Amino acid sequence: MEYRFTKAEEDFRKEVRSLVAGHFPPSRPYNDSPAHRQEWVNSLLARGWAAYKWSTEFGGPGWSATQRYIWERETASNGVPAQLGGMGMMMLSPILQGYGSPEQCARHLPGILGNEVEWCQGYSEPGAGSDLAALRTRADRDGNDYVVNGEKIWTSWAHIAHWMFCLVRTQETERRQEGISFLLIDLSTPGITIRPIPTIDGMHHLNQVIFENVRVPIENRIGEEGLGWTYAKGLLTHERTGLANISLSIFLTRRLRTELAKQDTAGEEAGSEESILSRLSELETELSALEATELRALSELEAGEVPGPYTSILKLKGSQLVQRATTLFLDAAGFWTMPFTREAQAWNALSMPGPEWAAREVSRYFSGRAASIAGGTDEIQREIITKHVLRLK
Repeated sequence: MEYRFTKAEEDFRKEVRSLVAGHFPPSRPYNDSPAHRQEWVNSLLARGWAAYKWSTEFGGPGWSATQRYIWERETASNGVPAQLGGMGMMMLSPILQGYGSPEQCARHLPGILGNEVEWCQGYSEPGAGSDLAALRTRADRDGNDYVVNGEKIWTSWAHIAHWMFCLVRTQETERRQEGISFLLIDLSTPGITIRPIPTIDGMHHLNQVIFENVRVPIENRIGEEGLGWTYAKGLLTHERTGLANISLSIFLTRRLRTELAKQDTAGEEAGSEESILSRLSELETELSALEATELRALSELEAGEVPGPYTSILKLKGSQLVQRATTLFLDAAGFWTMPFTREAQAWNALSMPGPEWAAREVSRYFSGRAASIAGGTDEIQREIITKHVLRLK
């Protein structure tokens, strides 16, 4: 398959490159500090590019699928985030725009666009992670409210979020995917407890969220009662495509080549440079093949179609490539990766010789282990591929 950009698309690519270079030239690369993040947010807001996937109807630039693809590749090449705004921007906004009422869009989209309101996702539960349809958190009608009781787990960034978009069971049905509704829950509502879940990467981003008689206005339900599974399926397809992390893998492989070329590392001193470069070349080849699958999805989007279940291939293979890329960083840095706690990273940056990126990359390595679980486990993706792509079941 061959995919060629038009002249207008090539001109757009030049415009994107100019924007990134103007703010973050090679001499001053983006470093994800608060100052750099705010600078990038301001530049995107000024151009109307902060919500690059939104239509003009909702305040976005109305880009085509190809323009979005170019934007993601060019920002990734420079280590700059394609967008800021967290789960509200990436995951909730498509649901609001597709299924929300005009009142819900008017209330919530401005806060998402301005990066002023943080959202988290309430899907997984104990015993209902990969098998999401087994969720048991209930929402019972009481006048103009739902009364929510239950528990969500592995909830990323709930401790800093203002709101949660949440799947709850509003009816017991024979088919488990039915009777599920999609609610927007204000996390300042009485009856909500958020407990941290420490992770191996030394960060706090996961949480347990407990609901005890939490009252949620019926007006906070997205769409019709009992159709939450239908709405969530579209979001999961979107999530799994994004979780391919192809842009991140491109950034990591390019950066590792640069680092290997400009400095000696513990791995090189141990005689493993040739092995690392060989593995890196193999990884880049597989990444190119995965990009072809992504371009297939791109061509379908441009034709007005919805990408099919093969997006599970993107998610499955993409997760594996990110993990392999982060492993290569660790192998290249050798024993310089050992300090990985926040305290050790700070000490390492001030006192220890060796690659400046070593301690930082070990944190990314550990967080990358979760890629095989987040957004649907590898086993679930293989099941989808077997059943719906290969049609072997």
